[in-house]
Amino acid sequence: MAGVGCNAARIDPMDSSLPAPCAAAQSASRALSACISACIRTAGGWLPFADYMEMALHLPGLGYYAGGAHKFGTAGDFVTAPELTPLFGQALARQIAQIHAVLPAPSLLEVGAGSGRLAADLLQALEALDSLPERYAILELSGELRARQRETIGSAVPHLASRVVWRDRLPEKFTGCVVANELLDALPTHAVAWRAAGLMERGVTEAHGGFVWADERPAQGPLAAAMAALPVQPPFEGEVGLAARAWVAEWGRRLERGALLLLDYGLPRHELYHPLRNRGTLRCHHQHRLHEDPFWWPGLSDITAHVDFTAVAEAGFDTGLDVLGYTNQATFLINCGIGALRAARQEAGGAPALRAAGAVQMLLAPREMGEMFKAIALGKGVSAPLLGFAHGDRSHTL
Repeated sequence: MAGVGCNAARIDPMDSSLPAPCAAAQSASRALSACISACIRTAGGWLPFADYMEMALHLPGLGYYAGGAHKFGTAGDFVTAPELTPLFGQALARQIAQIHAVLPAPSLLEVGAGSGRLAADLLQALEALDSLPERYAILELSGELRARQRETIGSAVPHLASRVVWRDRLPEKFTGCVVANELLDALPTHAVAWRAAGLMERGVTEAHGGFVWADERPAQGPLAAAMAALPVQPPFEGEVGLAARAWVAEWGRRLERGALLLLDYGLPRHELYHPLRNRGTLRCHHQHRLHEDPFWWPGLSDITAHVDFTAVAEAGFDTGLDVLGYTNQATFLINCGIGALRAARQEAGGAPALRAAGAVQMLLAPREMGEMFKAIALGKGVSAPLLGFAHGDRSHTL
C-alpha cells in the first residue's frame, strides 16, 4: 500500500536524500533488525526476500504496518485515494450498492482499512444510497491501525460506528462485497531473476552491519513453476507475487456469492514483464519520498511491488470466480459517477470545492493515479454487468 506522495510530482524517484529517522524510530528499527538477523542466522545466512519483506512490514509490534507510526496522510509516508477526497468512497459506494442489490442480506468486508477513512466514507455514502449493510467488517491485524480506524469512524459517522466490527481472520464462508484498496501491492513478493543458468530466487543476508542482497539461489517448487510460466527472456530481474495469488485463491474457496473489488497499482502480465521493466518494480516509501533500498532502516519504509493483474485473474478463475471487469482507476471512477459527484461539490463553491477538483484530477489523470492504478472485480453468482466496468473494460488485455 503506497498511494501517492503529497509532493510526488516534485520528487525525483531516485532521490536518496531521505530524512534521518528520529531516535525512537531508529530504536524500533534496530529491534526489528535484530529479529530479522536471528531468522537469517537460523536459516543458514540466506533468507528469501519474501520472508524479509513479510517481517519488515508485518512482524507483530515492530513491522511497518504493526508499529506505532502514522503511515497514511500528509503526516505519514503516503496519501491513498480515500485520504485525498471523500468522492473516491462515494463513487465506490455506488458500485457496492449495485452488488448489494442483487444479493440476499449481503455483508461488507474491507481488508486492510488503513486509517479508516474509506470505511467512514463508504458508510456515509451507503447510508445515503439506502444500501447500508447490517455489519461493516474490517479485517485488520495491526492494533495501532485498528485504534486509528475506530477513532476516524467514531468521529466521522458516530451514529454508524456500532455497525463496524473488526476481524482477525478471513470468514469461513462469505456472501457480499469484499473491498481491498491498495492491499495486494504490500503482500510479500518474491524477488527473482531469470539468468542464462536458470530460474533464480534473490535473497537477503547480513554484511557491514546491515542487510544486503545475497547470492541468488535456484528457484524451487511453486516459485519455479510460476516463473517458468511467465513470458520472460533472460537476463531479467523482477518479482513474483505468490502471496497475492494465494490470497485471491482463498477467496475463491470462501466466497459463496458476491464480489471482490480490488484497487491497486499494477499491470497485466505482458506489460509487467516487458523487457523495458527489467530490474522489477520493487519500491519503498518514506515521508512522501520514493526510494529503492528495502534495507534502509527496516520497518520505517513501506515496501511495495506492482500487482500482476493477470495472475490475480487466473487465481480467481482457477478457484471458481468469474472475472467481472478490469480497467484503470480513472475509467472505473468515471463509470461510477465521480464526475457528477464532483460537479455537485463544485456547486457548493468555496475551498472544499477547490480541494475536491484537485483531488479528483489526481485520481483521474493518466500521469497520476488514473492509469497507474487499476480496478478488478472477481465474483460468484453476480450476473449483472457491473457499473464500474460498463465502459472501457480491459478484461481482454489480461
